[in-house]
Amino acid sequence: MPPATDGRTHTVERTVSESDVREFADLSNDRQDRHLDPGADGRLMIHGLLTATLPAKVGGDPGVLASRMAFSLRRPVYTGQQVHCAVTFTGVTEGRDRDEARADIECAVDGETVLSGSFEGVVLR
Repeated sequence: MPPATDGRTHTVERTVSESDVREFADLSNDRQDRHLDPGADGRLMIHGLLTATLPAKVGGDPGVLASRMAFSLRRPVYTGQQVHCAVTFTGVTEGRDRDEARADIECAVDGETVLSGSFEGVVLR
């Protein structure tokens, strides 16, 4: 994966499955009916924090260890929908002992934003 540099965008796409949602429900102990009982269309609503794992993965690929994440969940995401997540580095500052990075986050389904936000962290060398 290319390094975290100003202006560089890293992306990932993922379609979350029903088994992913059920495993996350077990792991997080968040077993709300909306996540475990399919709606009329046969799909489960994905946990917001499960959607938020996408920017964590994208930020981690270039070696950034996040120390602060802030995001807004804009609308629900359902199993079977492909989520496209982009992390754009807005500032990478070289330091003597470590580099600091800031990035903006946008995750979308069919071009509509479902999660937006930012993170800060340390670039691992």
